[in-house]
Amino acid sequence: MPPSPLHAPILTWYARSARDLPWRRPGTTPWAVLVSEVMLQQTPVSRVQPVFDAWMRRWPTPAALAAEPAGEAVRAWSRLGYPQRALRLHAAATVVVQRHAGHLPATYDELLALPGVGTYTAAAVMSFAHRRRHVVLDTNVRRVLARTVAGRAVPAPTLTAAERRTAESLLPDDPVTAARWAVAVMELGALVCSARAPVCGACPVREACAWRKAGSPAYAGPARRRQSFPGTDRQVRGLLMAMLRESPGPVQWTRLESVWSDADQRDRAMASLVADGLAEFDGATARLPGVRR
Repeated sequence: MPPSPLHAPILTWYARSARDLPWRRPGTTPWAVLVSEVMLQQTPVSRVQPVFDAWMRRWPTPAALAAEPAGEAVRAWSRLGYPQRALRLHAAATVVVQRHAGHLPATYDELLALPGVGTYTAAAVMSFAHRRRHVVLDTNVRRVLARTVAGRAVPAPTLTAAERRTAESLLPDDPVTAARWAVAVMELGALVCSARAPVCGACPVREACAWRKAGSPAYAGPARRRQSFPGTDRQVRGLLMAMLRESPGPVQWTRLESVWSDADQRDRAMASLVADGLAEFDGATARLPGVRR
């Protein structure tokens, strides 16, 4: 397959402009790449980096994490949001110890079989940790391809077969170059071709961009819903989780009652945390899962 005219300028731009992030440095382990990819889902780099650094100091291997209760992973997750991701990482680490002698598997199918690892994450680990040729399609990549190739301001609400075909057609044949391409397009979407304020003047492929050639038309589809937060069950769950994380052991329910005045909503939020495996509750005390101190 001949090189795309997008390849050279984007790869050159990345070599000059890439951020120095800990999960990209030489010697980064596949486990560290997996941790970073799970943390970065729907969470900005600025919030992830300090938590990632602390996590890897404490749990540099899957075995180190699996040796502690799942609740400690939830505690260390801090305020990254979507704390079920911490439970999935703990579950994956446990399986890696049980089935793979503590070594993160190095094939796509084996990675995909780990708890909480989907097609995107498996492809990202194979690409970024092992320099294999895989299509890696996160939100940033999808937006860059929607604009440069399809001429649309934003990609479809969910990943389409056409998007995957486009991404596959652009993937360089050489595995090492393909892996670098994957992260370069991702970085371009994060730093230049952003969702709300693209810096087209700094884009290395601005002259070839189909969206720019079309006059940068605004998104004209249905309004995209934004989730509210104040006063929701999500807010109450967050307040309860914050108190549980801050306590080294069980917390009396009478203390937890103080976080929210609406008893029904507070009880509903606690019940949902228990159902999600993020808390244990015996009617008198609540705790992070597995934490018994």
